[in-house]
Amino acid sequence: MSQVIHIPLPDHAANSYFHPPYITLAHLFHAPQLWGVASRQLSSYQFQYVVEGAAEYVIEGRTIMTRRGDLIYHSPSQVHEVRTFPDEKYICISILFDFGEILYPVERLLGQDRYLGNFAGHAVEKLLTQLITHHHQPGLAHHAMCQGLLMQIIGEIAGWKQDQEHTTPGQQKIKTKMVLIRNYIAENFDRGLKHRELEELAGLSRNYIIVKFRNTFGMTPFEYLTRVRIERAKELGIQTKMSIGEIANRVGYADVHTFGRMFKQKMGSSFSEFCSSMVTD
Repeated sequence: MSQVIHIPLPDHAANSYFHPPYITLAHLFHAPQLWGVASRQLSSYQFQYVVEGAAEYVIEGRTIMTRRGDLIYHSPSQVHEVRTFPDEKYICISILFDFGEILYPVERLLGQDRYLGNFAGHAVEKLLTQLITHHHQPGLAHHAMCQGLLMQIIGEIAGWKQDQEHTTPGQQKIKTKMVLIRNYIAENFDRGLKHRELEELAGLSRNYIIVKFRNTFGMTPFEYLTRVRIERAKELGIQTKMSIGEIANRVGYADVHTFGRMFKQKMGSSFSEFCSSMVTD
């Protein structure tokens, strides 16, 4: 059996935590080609959220293929390993946390299944991004925000899983149409979309679409459009050397200042602050 690895609090956060949860790592990781992790155990919980690309996880002998939007977790001392693929990039949000001596019921809230679901465009995705941004800022206020965001993430996931368990056939039919709309928006994010297009696509009225889309994904269709544009902008910021103006134009904004204000309002940090939070080692 491999030795359990303990990750201490980083220097900039060592004196910023007075109670659990303790967040020992939170970053955006752009994996080098053919990166992987051999079989290991950690002393903490870990969230791993795929921002782009794919990776194969093996947790306690179970193989989980993860792609964009997929979120997995593993508990302290669980044996796990990670593999990436020669022809696929892998960019993920990685968060390590623990509750010290407190026996907090993480498994009761999240369940025993280590694959939590796909949260592309969901509020959980935004919360994860906000957490890693605050984690890299000095000061008590930022780390207090991190703790609050982590607990909110756990609560959001638990609520989402509970909702999935109580979905009726009629609700599933509506959800299928909402997924169709979501995919259409994701494929056409870089141009001006109209509500009329969504009505024709789903055969539903504008107001009904807004209500049901919000019930399904926690936001309206055009709030989701903004989320998609943000995610595409983040990818371009990570993967290319394009200027902010070029990125803004690529994701559907003619004016870089409008893009900048929108990004900071939605994400709680500027676009340049987000890019500086990326870690590749």
